[in-house]
Amino acid sequence: MYRVTIRRTFSAAHTITIGGVREAMHGHNFAVEISAEAAELDGEGIVIDFRTLKHHADAVLKEMDHSYLNDLVFFKTTPPTSENIARHIFNRMEKALSSEKATISRVTVWESENARATYRRGARG
Repeated sequence: MYRVTIRRTFSAAHTITIGGVREAMHGHNFAVEISAEAAELDGEGIVIDFRTLKHHADAVLKEMDHSYLNDLVFFKTTPPTSENIARHIFNRMEKALSSEKATISRVTVWESENARATYRRGARG
C-alpha cells in the first residue's frame, strides 16, 4: 500500500461545550494533514498528483478559512471539535476524489502544535 500526505492550513473560530461548560468563542490556526492511498502506483509511478490533492483540499478548506465554524451548515448540528472537523474534511475529500484511483485514508487536524485529532474510516491505517 502506498500513501501520500499533504499539509494545508486555515484559520477559524469556534465555540464548543466540554464537560457541560460552553467555552468562549476562540480561534485556531489549524493545520490539516490529508493522506491518500492506493494499492498500486499509476502508470506515472504516483498515487495521485500532489497538485490534484492540494487543489481539492484548498477548495474544501476555503469554505472554513476565516469563518466562525458554528455558522457553517455541517456544524449547525455537529459540534466543531477538531475530531468533527477532521471527519468533515475526510468526507468532503472522499467525494472530491471519487473519480480518482487513490482514496482518502486519513485526515489529521492540528488545533495547536501540541494537540491533534485524526479521522480514518474503518480498519484502514
